[in-house]
Amino acid sequence: MDALDLAVLQRARCWHGDGHAVWLVSVVETWGSAPRPVGSLLAVRDDGAVAGSVSGGCVEDDLVRRVSQGERPAAAGLVCYGVSKEEASRFGLPCGGTLRLLVEPLVATAWLEDLLQRAGRHELVARTVELGTGTVTLAATQRGARPAFDGERFTSIFGPQWRLLLIGAGQLSRIVAQMAQPLGFSVYVCDPRSEYQVDWDVAHVHFEVGMPDDVVLAMEPDAHTAIVALTHDPKLDDMALLEALKSPAFYVGALGSRRNTHKRRERLALFDLADEEIQRLHGPVGLYLGSRTPAEIAISILAEIVAVKNGIPIVQVAPAWSEETPEAARHAP
Repeated sequence: MDALDLAVLQRARCWHGDGHAVWLVSVVETWGSAPRPVGSLLAVRDDGAVAGSVSGGCVEDDLVRRVSQGERPAAAGLVCYGVSKEEASRFGLPCGGTLRLLVEPLVATAWLEDLLQRAGRHELVARTVELGTGTVTLAATQRGARPAFDGERFTSIFGPQWRLLLIGAGQLSRIVAQMAQPLGFSVYVCDPRSEYQVDWDVAHVHFEVGMPDDVVLAMEPDAHTAIVALTHDPKLDDMALLEALKSPAFYVGALGSRRNTHKRRERLALFDLADEEIQRLHGPVGLYLGSRTPAEIAISILAEIVAVKNGIPIVQVAPAWSEETPEAARHAP
């Protein structure tokens, strides 16, 4: 579940608390090409205000129209869009896409308060809704769980599905940490240097003060964990990489120019790492974007992480390399 969908639930809670009637709309099934994945969430208020998204906009407009014209479901039920070619065109669904949506009135909110509290503790929560009755149950779940619909019950997943550990608490780490959270990552930052701990104030980020290798081991990286070394200090970065490259982490990267990355690989080869483990290192970290600023570098790093997470092959297209190019400059210590 996208972290933005938690914001939809927070908005729905506020609307309900202010006395508005609210309906939650979830994508439960898709056929063909669909603009939003299963589990995507929308909240519709009785006066037509919306939060979230289940399509490119046309479906949202129709849902608002239905509410404004008095079509206000009192029980959880299904709505389908794009069954015919004409309807798919009308609602802007690409390539004959079809959406099946669960529409449910927000009545009892105890489950909502519980879910938001659990998600605030970075727990993963499975929410199951029964059609007709609208009964909601919550249960703990594991990373990798996916939304599921069996025709009678729909289960969606809330909370951070992915973890990102950043080594170093400098300016670049701040920006990466801020950008990663809306992407669904629970972010951890490790830096044992006291001078970097004083002003760290990025909300909702776990700050770890231990040595990088100890923090990596304690985190027990799995296939839903990414680890990126950003200190430019080999004593710290390499400590983390030695453990990260042996772990099941789906992504391990390190900041540095190509020359320095080559030297790092040579250093790592002196330890108990196999060649295939060293080859897992993404360095220089990030997609080539001609990045010049810390924000642009952060985008390139997260773009590569998301591509690897989604199983997209990394194809770098860059000009002939020299240590004077902007991309090299951004990686230079």
